[in-house]
Amino acid sequence: MSETSGLRARKKERMRDAIGDAAVSLFLERGFDRVSVNDIAAAAEVSKPTLFRYFPTKEDLVLHRFADHQGETARVVRDRRPGIEPVTALHQHFRAALDRFDPVTGLSDHPEVVAFHRLVFTTPSLAGRLTQYQVEDEQSLADALGEGIQAHLLAAQVLAIQRVLARTNWRKITEGRTAHDVHFEAVADADHAFHHLR
Repeated sequence: MSETSGLRARKKERMRDAIGDAAVSLFLERGFDRVSVNDIAAAAEVSKPTLFRYFPTKEDLVLHRFADHQGETARVVRDRRPGIEPVTALHQHFRAALDRFDPVTGLSDHPEVVAFHRLVFTTPSLAGRLTQYQVEDEQSLADALGEGIQAHLLAAQVLAIQRVLARTNWRKITEGRTAHDVHFEAVADADHAFHHLR
């Protein structure tokens, strides 16, 4: 990659982040349905066509934060060390994310993260779009696991487990507990779930 194209890519990434951050701030402040695309474009100081070049739908303005994790389970399976079973690799990966208090596990008590998850989980159009992301992840994971119905069933079970664990952790935190307080239970729940999956 040339220096010019690298600079261009970084500039595009900064613009994408600025638009996304402006949108999420407005959504958290007013609610998803009370913010228009025009409001976001004005806050980010871009035109509507520019906004839509970066984010094809209003929902993508929120869910781009999940994009970093798109296809992650499939990558974990493909990149696992020799001799490690797929479920073991996925379990270890999820446990490591819990230990980092990664927001994707629901185990984060940062006020903005808690509010962001509330926004996603309680807005029907966002929850629906997130389900679409999960269906795509399920297909990627099934492809990484092999062929046939067994691969698809295992992929569906892994993603369902991760979703249930994350929402359970998030609910405990919304009840007023800290991430550190919930951590031991979150690890025990993950160990239990993945043990039964094996």
